[in-house]
Amino acid sequence: MEEKKVIFAANLIRLRTDAHMTQAELAERINYSDKSISKWERAEALPSDAVIESIAEALGTTSAELLRPEEGWSGSIAPSRVSTGSVTAVVMLGIWTVALLLFIIFWMLDQVQWIFFLAAIPISLIAMLVLNILWFNPKANMYIVAALVLSIFILIYYIFRAANPWKIFLLLIPAEAIVYFSYRIRRKKK
Repeated sequence: MEEKKVIFAANLIRLRTDAHMTQAELAERINYSDKSISKWERAEALPSDAVIESIAEALGTTSAELLRPEEGWSGSIAPSRVSTGSVTAVVMLGIWTVALLLFIIFWMLDQVQWIFFLAAIPISLIAMLVLNILWFNPKANMYIVAALVLSIFILIYYIFRAANPWKIFLLLIPAEAIVYFSYRIRRKKK
């Protein structure tokens, strides 16, 4: 059964991307959530035969094509399982370790530069957004982007603090409104 999941996952990814379709678009066509598509593409589950048939129809192929192993398939390859939480933790720790390293280097040169930590915030949020798009709940993207916009404003304020640029925060309200309303845009159903 595990082998069948891996074969299906590989074929689903290949056929969906060849059709220039996102997980969300495929999910909409077959009336399932994009979380289900993601789970199938990670070989964590296998849909029922009826759903496989719906997927095949949406992708313009057959269910046999979705379940056919690639040429040279030995069947000995186990599904690749990646701990998404661990990867996220490693990425975040890596970003903050580099910020700390730069802070320490400049501190040893008698220059205390807090900006490295402030810069690590938007960098971390960008990494979190990318990882969230890949593995997690895309509904949280709006909050990550909103935090990213805020962190960029804070970073700009810190960089230009000698000029007392508090007025830049007047732009924060429309910027956050743009983020909010851009995530409220929905495609109209046909």
